[in-house]
Amino acid sequence: MVDIQPSTDWRDIIAQNRRRTYFVMATFVALYMALGFIIDIIYESPFVHAQLLQYNINASAWPVTTKLLLTGKLFPYATVSAGVVAFIAILITLAFSNRIMLMGTSYRLITPESAQNLAETQLYNTVEEMKIAAGLQFMPKVYVIDADYLNAFASGLSEKTAMIAITRGLLQKLDRDEVQAVIAHELSHIRHQDTRLILTVSVLTNLMLLIIDLLFYNLIFSNRERRGNQGALLIIILLRYLLPLITALLGLYLSRKRELMADAGAVELTRQNEPLARALIKIHDAHSQNAQLNQEAYQQTAHDELRQAAYLYSPKAAGISSRPGFSSLWSTHPSLQERLKAIGYKQHN
Repeated sequence: MVDIQPSTDWRDIIAQNRRRTYFVMATFVALYMALGFIIDIIYESPFVHAQLLQYNINASAWPVTTKLLLTGKLFPYATVSAGVVAFIAILITLAFSNRIMLMGTSYRLITPESAQNLAETQLYNTVEEMKIAAGLQFMPKVYVIDADYLNAFASGLSEKTAMIAITRGLLQKLDRDEVQAVIAHELSHIRHQDTRLILTVSVLTNLMLLIIDLLFYNLIFSNRERRGNQGALLIIILLRYLLPLITALLGLYLSRKRELMADAGAVELTRQNEPLARALIKIHDAHSQNAQLNQEAYQQTAHDELRQAAYLYSPKAAGISSRPGFSSLWSTHPSLQERLKAIGYKQHN
């Protein structure tokens, strides 16, 4: 168990998260280019085919093609193109971060003018109050997601573009102190600047899995000439099962310590641990007691897998998975017991 103290130097955390973000970006560019290299080997693009004819080599002779690509005798068009696509994907992810994280949800922007009831007005005021306590210069945008399950997340490329989103269920089921603790937790993520890291890992991981699936099915149902390329098919099959593991490990690179740090930040900002503890217990109990309904709600929310690592509470902790699969076995969140212990709260039976 990691012991997080409120006296943690936030500047060190920010520097670590910045380095981790750049590492994740570089890793995904490398993975994209690796996929492009495989495409260069497997598929007869006009460019590669023309080059192969110079050496009187059949395009299905992929070991020889690989050697020619590695020695620079063939130009890796797909590899270079994949690198460019990866770079563009990163730029799009950063430019439209908030829209991407809200995709698939029904949400409303909360402002003093758009608030429809007292709870929404209090929510905005609470975010503003906690933003001052956290020493942030910019007010994050506040959204309420139209969903019955209890959850929240923060996102944004920087403090200036940050946002906080909470579900309607959370706003209705938690009292004011508990909502304040949740907001303080999410603002701590913004203060630590790990929202950019979460965003990068979440979006690029899911995009990578989509690409490998498309490559897999394209090879399976392609013409008969390529069906004879058993070696290439084997590589794709291996990648289809290895990449989820690699991306899951990159997800874990976010570190469960990140959530514990945000919990500690919430305790520091609110100056008490009980509201956050009560909120976490209520959220956990609500997910456990309404597991089937919540699972259906998560599954019916398009692109919900993008928000899994960003959520305050991971549905997997209550045995709920929005997208069953191998990668669902991995969790970026510590258990409820770990989180309560880390903030010094003793749960009474």
